[in-house]
Amino acid sequence: MSIDWSVVAAILALLLVFGGLAIRVVALGVIPGNRKPSTGMAWLLLVLLSPGLGVLAFFFFGSNKLERRRHERQQRANDLIVDRVAALPAVPIPDGLPDIVPGLVHLNQQLGSLPLSLDNTVQLLPDYRGSINAMAEAIRGAESSVDVEFYISAWDDVTAPVFEAMADAASRGVRVRFLFDHLGSRGIPGYQDFLKRLAGTDIAWHPMLPVRPLQGRFRRPDLRNHRKLAVIDGRVGFTGSQNLTEPGYNKPKNHAVGREWVELMARVTGPVVTSLAAVFAQDWYAETDEVSSVLPAETPATTPQGALTAVACQVVPSGPGYVWESNLRMFNTLLYGARRRLSITSPYFVPDESLLYSVTTAARRGVAVELFVSEVSDQFMVGHAQASYYRALLEAGVRIYLYPAPWILHGKHFTVDDHIAVIGSSNMDQRSFALNFEVSMMMLGADVVTAMREVEDGYRAASRELTSEEWSQRPMRKKYVDNVMRLTAGLQ
Repeated sequence: MSIDWSVVAAILALLLVFGGLAIRVVALGVIPGNRKPSTGMAWLLLVLLSPGLGVLAFFFFGSNKLERRRHERQQRANDLIVDRVAALPAVPIPDGLPDIVPGLVHLNQQLGSLPLSLDNTVQLLPDYRGSINAMAEAIRGAESSVDVEFYISAWDDVTAPVFEAMADAASRGVRVRFLFDHLGSRGIPGYQDFLKRLAGTDIAWHPMLPVRPLQGRFRRPDLRNHRKLAVIDGRVGFTGSQNLTEPGYNKPKNHAVGREWVELMARVTGPVVTSLAAVFAQDWYAETDEVSSVLPAETPATTPQGALTAVACQVVPSGPGYVWESNLRMFNTLLYGARRRLSITSPYFVPDESLLYSVTTAARRGVAVELFVSEVSDQFMVGHAQASYYRALLEAGVRIYLYPAPWILHGKHFTVDDHIAVIGSSNMDQRSFALNFEVSMMMLGADVVTAMREVEDGYRAASRELTSEEWSQRPMRKKYVDNVMRLTAGLQ
């Protein structure tokens, strides 16, 4: 019996047609569920255009949920923090702050579980190598514990003082623990040597969110722990935007053009350090199943010269395990609460609809809004996606300042009017809101805003302002790429 291959081909063609149709129909009812409309539409467009590719991409990247074991650990740790915080006496809101502050403090605690704390000291560290040296100095004086957590980490000529101080502290009996993101650090040259050097010390270390499907650790592979923090003896803390690597990220192509990252870190002492310690303890538990005690320091740390005192601070963690997008809700609340001035620094400004509306609404109701970004982005897709928003921002009256190449302005902070500042690891992009574990710190008081404004003034002096006329004259090919990359940013 001969086979009529034309009939077989016709049947296969029909199966492909009806199979593709079935995938599209199912996707219409499944993908939009519990997603932002823009995210759902981006995924649907991909599936409708290419059902096979779309379904495959959605399988690997369509969910930001953690694997069950990790989610359960994080939930247990968060429940414990909630119970401990509930037992603490209520902290009064300092006088002289805007009316928005009490509700915002309550919101932040509801979302991130951590309370407002008073009487902290804050020292802003805009110098890249200076912040590394400040961390190393604090670690060299450690007596009981050192906890360090950074998204990207590398043991190089610039960071060596930190790692040598950690190794020395561990060798003399100090408990030293170190967390670094698995994929974030793996992309830095010398990663295997980095692991060997760590293995030769007494430091207890673990990669965060390792991708190991054969060991049951399977999740969306681009869920990352993007936090940057350090806690020494429960008395001194550091947090901000800087990774633990040299300012050119150990990459020859960066060194060849003189490209270095510009950052802002904060050194803090006081009760807010306990909140940073709680964030580290939660991440350590998620990676190791080891429970840590988080206790306030018995003796206060010395206050460095020039540090600001009596600053009220609140730490706000966020990430895939926090279903309410803590950082986005805090940011939007602050932006809508701005009355006079709003200065934003974000290397990757790719907002969702709510954040874009809050920024442009502030500008249209008369708030002086300025945005500091790099002239040239280090991320092709993100840079073009970010550029696709410039027209809407400029039309609303937002002033955009371009920090000159080859430097990469990587600071992540903003100030609102005269009494509120935020610093941390979170970008103002959809990845930081939905896919990355982040940590932000809100700081209250006129002095800390004045200090942050000095940093912003330095950015403005070094930058050039982007005009609507200049932006409208861009080549059509660049506008096309911007819009395509904007679409990919919605695939969260």
